[in-house]
Order: sequence, then C-alpha cells, then structure tokens
Amino acid sequence: MVRIALVTGGIGGIGTATCKALTDQGRRIVATYRPGTEDRATAWQRTQKEYGYDVAVYPADVADFASCRDLVERVQRDLGPVEILVNNAGITRDSSLKKMTLDDWLAVINADLNSVFNMTRQVFDGMLAHGWGRIVNISSVNGQKGQFGQTNYSAAKAGMHGFTKAAAREGAAKGVTVNTISPGYVDTAMVAKVREEVRQQIIAQIPVGRFGTPGDVARTVAFLTDDEAGYITGANFSINGGLHMQ
Repeated sequence: MVRIALVTGGIGGIGTATCKALTDQGRRIVATYRPGTEDRATAWQRTQKEYGYDVAVYPADVADFASCRDLVERVQRDLGPVEILVNNAGITRDSSLKKMTLDDWLAVINADLNSVFNMTRQVFDGMLAHGWGRIVNISSVNGQKGQFGQTNYSAAKAGMHGFTKAAAREGAAKGVTVNTISPGYVDTAMVAKVREEVRQQIIAQIPVGRFGTPGDVARTVAFLTDDEAGYITGANFSINGGLHMQ
C-alpha cells in the first residue's frame, strides 16, 4: 500500500528535500504552494520530474482554515487519504519587538503556528480512524533559544512543539505519532541572502563548522515517518550542528 504524504511549503528548500526523501521511501507526495504562485510551482514540478520525482502540487493558504480543508478534500478525492503530514510552510517578518507591528505579529503566528492546527485538524480524525498516522512539524532552533528581532517567529515555533506534545498524547493509543524537528541554520535560499560576513559569523558559532543542508532535515523527517517509527512520539529533534544543546 502506498501512503499519501502531504508536505506544506513543499516547493521550498527543506520542502524539496523532504519530498524527495519521502518519495525514496515509497510514498506518494503532495506538495503545497501559495495561491498565486502556480507558474513557479509547475516549473518546480517539471524539474523534479526530470530527476525522477513525480510530485503532485496543490495550492493552499495554510494560514486559512477553509483553504486547508478544501486542499485535503481535493487530495482525498484525487489520490486518497493523507496518512503522513509534514507541516513545513512558514514565513518570517523580522523586527525588534519595539518596532514590530500587529500585522507582522499576526502574519507569522497565522502562517507558522495557526497553520499547524489548520492542517492537522483536517487529517487527524482520519488517521485516528485508520489506526495509523505520522505528523512532523518543522520548528526552529529559535523556538528553543529565542532570537533578537524574532519575537513573533520564536513564539510561533515554540508554540508548535507545545501543540506537538499535546497532539501526541491524543494520537498515541491509535497509532498516530506527532513529532517536531527544530533545524538550526540550513543552507537554503533564505540563508543565502544573508551578507557573507554575517554568514561567516554564524558559522563560527556552530560547533560542526558549517550550515546544515536541507537533506539533514529531510532524512530525519523520513526516519520519523517510517512505518517502523511508531514508538517515537511527542519528541523534538534538534538538527543544528551543536549550535544549541539541551
């Protein structure tokens, strides 16, 4: 039986690596993209297919409950029930707290935290009914240690793990696991935009001496969504090269 895996923000850096890792695991993958970016999504889809990865792409506003409901209903009609969910979509709107606007606060909370509820709520009942499910929430090291200029992002990412632990308790007896991954600095397009001198300052603080790769995160997603990973739930996996140790 081929299980359906849905990856929000699947056409980004970590999302792309995750889609590939789960395809290699034998899953049928659905990647979401922001409404209005269809050209980018279809170009991404063509590129993945050239490399042998056949990924379905669907638009969804993960900050909107109704959009997430419509997405899951479409996927179920087209492909089948979602048994693996990776909540990977997110945004940043950085500024110091004294300068942060309400719009910047709400935009990040809605996209990074409320989205986890919006998506999980659509698939959780089905997973419980089927007696099997895997949910992985992509958080951040800054949800663990905090970061100057990111009160909104740090709060959303910390809240994500509180959600994980509570949902894990609800799903455990029914074969549904819920876990969090907290990456550190990963070499994606977003990090590439940082000035080189700042990048070197960051690397100097990482004990392993480099940025992470999207594959570092994706391999852990695949581990946690494996059929044999049923005894791991409510956990947070730190992938940060030793930048923050707990």
